[in-house]
Amino acid sequence: MADTLNKSDLVAQIAAASGKSQSDVSAVIDSFFDVVASSVGRGTKVAIPGWISFERTFRAARTGRNPATGATIQIAASNGVKVSAGSKLKAAAK
Repeated sequence: MADTLNKSDLVAQIAAASGKSQSDVSAVIDSFFDVVASSVGRGTKVAIPGWISFERTFRAARTGRNPATGATIQIAASNGVKVSAGSKLKAAAK
């Protein structure tokens, strides 16, 4: 199992690499995700070429099955989020 880099570890590493305070870095990261969430919520694709992209997807209504009872159920239409890795991120994972 791979190690996990949580938010506080990420903030500490970015702060050390950039020479900025951890509180400044944390505020920037929080603002980044606020902007991504509000943009995707409006249906705007957010792309950082070569690294990552976020976009809203639509799932049409469909018929499903309750696994416990086998009964047919209607699953409502909904929106989801697609996150795609860019070429630089894919290359870093090799």
